[in-house]
Amino acid sequence: MKSGVYDLLFSKLERIKKDIEKMASFTSTPGQGITRFSYTREHEKARDYIMSEMEKAGLEVKEDGVGNIVGRRKGKSELPPILVGSHIDSVKNGGAFDGAAGIVAGLELSRVLKENRVELETPIEIVALVEEEGGRFGGGLFGSRAVAGLVNEEDLKSLTDDGGVSLYDAMKGFGLNPENIKDAVRPKGSFKCFLELHIEQGPVLERENKNIGVVDAIVGIAEYVVRIKGRADHAGTTPMNVRLDALVKASEMILEINRWALREGEGTVATVGKIKVLPGAANIVPREVQFSVDVRSKDKGIMVRMEEKMKDFLEGLRKDGFIGEIDNVIFVDPVFMDEKIKNVIKDTAKSLNLSYKTMVSGAGHDAMILSNICPVGMIFVPSKDGRSHCPDEFTDFEWLKKGIDVMINTVLKLDKI
Repeated sequence: MKSGVYDLLFSKLERIKKDIEKMASFTSTPGQGITRFSYTREHEKARDYIMSEMEKAGLEVKEDGVGNIVGRRKGKSELPPILVGSHIDSVKNGGAFDGAAGIVAGLELSRVLKENRVELETPIEIVALVEEEGGRFGGGLFGSRAVAGLVNEEDLKSLTDDGGVSLYDAMKGFGLNPENIKDAVRPKGSFKCFLELHIEQGPVLERENKNIGVVDAIVGIAEYVVRIKGRADHAGTTPMNVRLDALVKASEMILEINRWALREGEGTVATVGKIKVLPGAANIVPREVQFSVDVRSKDKGIMVRMEEKMKDFLEGLRKDGFIGEIDNVIFVDPVFMDEKIKNVIKDTAKSLNLSYKTMVSGAGHDAMILSNICPVGMIFVPSKDGRSHCPDEFTDFEWLKKGIDVMINTVLKLDKI
């Protein structure tokens, strides 16, 4: 490739399809969507496949201290690399494209550069990040938080899965040394930028017949674990007016959380998606309820107010004899994408005769964490009927190819800037 000349390069549909279908085979719930939790046998199979494909594409491959897979392509200079990728894990009974599409984009970028013998000034690194969804341990965005230096050894010991296995022990069982988590850290300035391709996970692009979404911002995300403690009593002999039923109080709070989000508006959403009742017997008044709360907004002030309201509600329970506790598992501020990168993505889409829409992401992504150490940009491709985090999640392979073509040619342009 001649300096200053941007020849258009294109991905190959059959390779994209093969990668997605192969990744989808690494699931613990065949026929019921994709379940690929971190540090499991399914994760191991996906890791081995990704590393093998990276090596075939001529990348130098390594696994960092938390299990993120990194493939590096040398540049003509020793400049900070352009980082491209997404996450390797899935939610329970999820879809084949969430996370995987961004990893496949990175693999295909590497293959296209190799087969076209393109020499870039800037090194390229392709990354497959672990535990973005938090499906097993509940933390979420773990791999990228490790890269940004936002986790420590104590975090690994405090996060556990439903079976009581800590993240620390799961890493050890996967052949990693949890004490080496600092090996994953990349200081600020380590990358020229990070680019993430992802399915939209919503219906907008398909409804508006747009090929590409150019992400302008990612909403902030706060995740909490709430515990309400009452008193266990006999379900048949304890009068209703003297009970300390933790589930009743939890139900009242859950309804309030819904109302608070509606009143705040501005696209704010709040979700209680996981609940545990103790002791969990039909004939015992619940003594304790634990539940998750997921709050998302593009306004940090709203997120802070939502947290304050939850704390006030729990404090108010004391007068009735209950104990309320809340732990903030993660709080990530809203993040805005880099203007220069957004403009390059738009110009690239135009050069490929593809339509695009500037949009806000209501879902969290690794890009929001990596924005702490480098400029970030995101490309969305349409999701069929807006479905995601379910077995019906689907993106037409032609749609995905168009997004990957934009990614490839965006990298070519960013190399010259």
